[in-house]
Amino acid sequence: MTYRGGAIPIGAILLMIFGSSAAPAQSAFRNYRCADGTQFIAAFFNGDTRAHLQVDGKAVTATKRLSLRGARYKGGGVTLEISRAGLTTLRHAKRPVTACELA
Repeated sequence: MTYRGGAIPIGAILLMIFGSSAAPAQSAFRNYRCADGTQFIAAFFNGDTRAHLQVDGKAVTATKRLSLRGARYKGGGVTLEISRAGLTTLRHAKRPVTACELA
């Protein structure tokens, strides 16, 4: 069969087309301070749609949810919303929603 002989060149062509545009992974770490006194760290990684948070001494991974106003992440009892204008709110530990800003 000649099927195997054609698979390698096709794979190489696909790698050249799609693999060459891959950017190196970058990350963003942000420190936040909230109106209720809560402080937390949020980490965002390229290629990962989740937000990795450190809140109240606990690591929480929040998955990205559908939002029309910006980005919304939810998981582990924590909801983090970041509007397109940069306004950030946090809800955790059954506390009311609080406004946060970059520290």
